Amino acid sequence: MSTASRSPRMASRITSRLPGTVNTAVRRLAVLSLIGQTVLVVTGGAVRLTASGLGCPTWPRCTADSLVNTPEMGIHGIIEFGNRLLTFALAAVAVMMLVYLWNLRRERRDLFLLALGLLASIPAQAIIGGITVLSGLNPWVVGLHFLVSMALVVLATLLVNRVYGRTGRAQTAELAALPGAARPVMMAVAVFAAVAVCLGVVVTGAGPHAGDANAPRNNLDWDLFSHIHAVPAYLVTAGALFGVYLVIRAGIRGPFRTGVLLLLGVTLLQAVIGFTQYYNGIPELLVGAHMLGAALLISAATNTADLARDSPVR
Repeated sequence: MSTASRSPRMASRITSRLPGTVNTAVRRLAVLSLIGQTVLVVTGGAVRLTASGLGCPTWPRCTADSLVNTPEMGIHGIIEFGNRLLTFALAAVAVMMLVYLWNLRRERRDLFLLALGLLASIPAQAIIGGITVLSGLNPWVVGLHFLVSMALVVLATLLVNRVYGRTGRAQTAELAALPGAARPVMMAVAVFAAVAVCLGVVVTGAGPHAGDANAPRNNLDWDLFSHIHAVPAYLVTAGALFGVYLVIRAGIRGPFRTGVLLLLGVTLLQAVIGFTQYYNGIPELLVGAHMLGAALLISAATNTADLARDSPVR
């Protein structure tokens, strides 16, 4: 048998072993992707808050002579290189997701494109990370790096919703009918959450935690932008409270009710962390917790907006 005729048969054997439906493995990979993207935000924060931003002083190598960190680089090298390694782990998860979705690439094109977007963004993140290092931790590039991570959290959240059939064209979960005001309010909350995160990046660029003692700052008024950053956060809180009022008043059950309650909980927790860090000199641990909260807030806001968009209206 020729090599040319053997290859299609081998490919057919491989694809026949891949799932033809959205199974448990696909769902687990989607959840793992969301968890991984959130952890990446936390580890990225650890790099900056421990002044390890230049723990690997060059890119794509860690040093001019080594792909990995060396003992002489100490804890800063370990933290920075560990953050880089996590990117490869997320790439592996994204590749596995695409492989598992291969037989569904036409039937569930929505899932395949979301997984492809997660994979395609990883090299983009690596390049932005490289520019961050080579620019000496320019605060605007650092901010872009963080915002791309937030976009990946959004994609991973949408992927989780769709593999579980909560939203999307293959929706299987029965969603309760919502009051007419719920959809625009939840969409607005998602927008305000994104604006709050973007302004938080500006605040961070003006603050003291630069990632390295010699890293530049954006030279903006930190206190002024902290107050500006709080405005969309207040609007998110108001929208979440209104969403809870709607579900209680209308007696709504199911995923949307859970999503709105989760959104309110995350929003209030973020508010507490934000006020506490502001009035206590911006301690590193609280800043890290606030970054984790930002990822959770974006995910929760995306979830409620996604559910509201696909729910019927009363």
